[in-house]
Amino acid sequence: MSILSKLSFKDQAFKLREQAVLDATTKLLASKGFDLMTMDDVAGEAGISKPSLYKHFKSKEDLATEVMIRLLDGALEYLDGLDAGMSGKERLGSLLEWALRVRLQGGLPFLPSSSPQVRAMLTRNIRYVTRVYQLHKQLQGMVDKSKAAGEIRDDLPTDVILYAYYSRTCDPAVDYMKDYGHYSDDDIVAHMRTMIFTGIAKD
Repeated sequence: MSILSKLSFKDQAFKLREQAVLDATTKLLASKGFDLMTMDDVAGEAGISKPSLYKHFKSKEDLATEVMIRLLDGALEYLDGLDAGMSGKERLGSLLEWALRVRLQGGLPFLPSSSPQVRAMLTRNIRYVTRVYQLHKQLQGMVDKSKAAGEIRDDLPTDVILYAYYSRTCDPAVDYMKDYGHYSDDDIVAHMRTMIFTGIAKD
């Protein structure tokens, strides 16, 4: 039984409206960015009144933080659901595909990489920082496991590999391929996986 199904009808409606607000915020952050987004924008996109919005979130800072926490929770939940028998490289590839598909569907705003103000705001939130740490440690373990198994290069520092891995999720090449290359989402995911795990060098 899900947590939502255990709530009263009123509480369920509140939670569903909250998720709709976060969906609207994600869309606006991806299209307008944090600085240009307003609470009026969010209320209008979510189809609720501004007073109703303030019952859920007091500021756009709170909204942006909750969007990022929800995204990290989604990544951690996705990893938890993967087959335990998958290799480190397979797990890295699967999570990268998940992140790219979330992005292609408009669900991955580039908040931490786009604004020092937003980075500072997020790093003050213990819930956000805790999830970032949890995800980073899991990915670090996957990279080290992949190195030990001879699946990926072991001459590169683990943090360098991880920074390159993270950058693929916000690589502008994804937008160029989508908008100007006329590639399908499946094509884009396949090409980005190739870029991170194989590169462009010819054997």
